[in-house]
Amino acid sequence: MCRSIKTLRPPALPEKATEEEIRAAALQYVRKVSGFRAPAAHNREVFDRAVDAVAEATAELLTHLEVRGAGTAS
Repeated sequence: MCRSIKTLRPPALPEKATEEEIRAAALQYVRKVSGFRAPAAHNREVFDRAVDAVAEATAELLTHLEVRGAGTAS
């Protein structure tokens, strides 16, 4: 779906994803789903809230994923 969103878990990333990487992926997702690269002023607040929510969900997911063979959660 969003080809510009990169995988943020090991082994694709050798280290834990940064907040910046997580937020960039969330922004790309919201842009794709909404169809807007940049929302109009009247949609800015809801757009930003969606990016925040997706970033939070992504961070939660990455925190609790267990990668086989790694022996630890990433």
